[in-house]
Amino acid sequence: MQPNSSEQEAHAGNGLSLTLQPELLTRTPAPGAAPTNSERNEVRVPMTSAAGESSGGPSSRRSRVSSHSHSHSHSHGHNRAQHHSNSETELDPPDSDLDSGEPSASLSELRCLLRWLQKSLPFLVILCAKLVIQHALGLAVGVGLFTTFLYVNKSIQTQVFLQDNHSKLQCLWLLLFLISSSLLLYYTFLTETLYHCLIFLSPTIEVLGFWEVLWAVGITNFVIKFLFMGIKCLILLLPSSLVTYKAQGRWLMLAEELGQVHQAMAPVSLWFRYLVINQEADGMPGLALGVLLALLYLILKLLGLYGQWSSILKTVRIFLKGEHTGTAASRSQCSEAGDICSICQGEFREPRALLCQHIFCDECIALWFNREKSCPLCRTVITEKVYKWRDGATSPHLQIY
Repeated sequence: MQPNSSEQEAHAGNGLSLTLQPELLTRTPAPGAAPTNSERNEVRVPMTSAAGESSGGPSSRRSRVSSHSHSHSHSHGHNRAQHHSNSETELDPPDSDLDSGEPSASLSELRCLLRWLQKSLPFLVILCAKLVIQHALGLAVGVGLFTTFLYVNKSIQTQVFLQDNHSKLQCLWLLLFLISSSLLLYYTFLTETLYHCLIFLSPTIEVLGFWEVLWAVGITNFVIKFLFMGIKCLILLLPSSLVTYKAQGRWLMLAEELGQVHQAMAPVSLWFRYLVINQEADGMPGLALGVLLALLYLILKLLGLYGQWSSILKTVRIFLKGEHTGTAASRSQCSEAGDICSICQGEFREPRALLCQHIFCDECIALWFNREKSCPLCRTVITEKVYKWRDGATSPHLQIY
């Protein structure tokens, strides 16, 4: 098939032609022969030059291809559909990538949350103000107990650190402050008889709901802390002739261990009553369920107390026999060490040689072992456990169950 004049002009103007054929022809037909089916299906797609691209662009090429494709048979329809889908895939990014993008989804959720908070902020402020006004007394009591605990705990540790130079007057003031705070608290809530919780009895609160139990347990826990902190103040008030510094640390450690046991046992009656009484209104099935839950709570509590039992036994053993960390150092050992304590940088006072043969003042090394269990110089482990309660500290842990 000879190209006509228009096709030659198109070839001359464009310089490039793309021929799409269903199958390749291996021979040239004779002149004058009738065109075969493959020749009829031949498609010539002209590729425009730079001038054509500037005038028509990609849109003009697509329009010519689409207009030319309408005149072909079903075989070219499949190729056109495939070409059209490929062009859409190249132009438009897949939606799956956008949908599967976690950062964009997270940002949109965050924006929705911030928008909701912005709209709900006035209502939240009003609600918080109502709750504060409604529970002003309870919040004030909680803040007062917490600040009192922080102040007295820090003051006791400071007085213990001063050793023989601590102030007896300051210790007496701390003791009176703790007693007056506890008495004022119980006098304010005299009708509730919260002091019954100290001896493992239930208070006379009419509606013993969850928040009431939690509030009573929290107050009782702080009062027990105050009670044993007062005992520590009494230990500090004893003269050094009766209680030496090392013995004083053992007394403080024993007081703290006993205080933690008391704090763990005090909430038992409150939670037991809450678990049983709240199910009585449901009849016998509810009462049976409440008793079952209370028994499960008692089992968990006994397991917790069993875990504390080994610590209490070790504390009592150290309190009675003392802790073997070394022996008294001789004069020759002190002279070899330079007669200077590495901790206080002063002359040895009651020098003591550790298991690693390093020598320190007895009080200095006792103070060191309040927070560490190894030698300050060679880091050899001397004690099995750090008995930090010997410095007069009280655990800030709030026992609520």
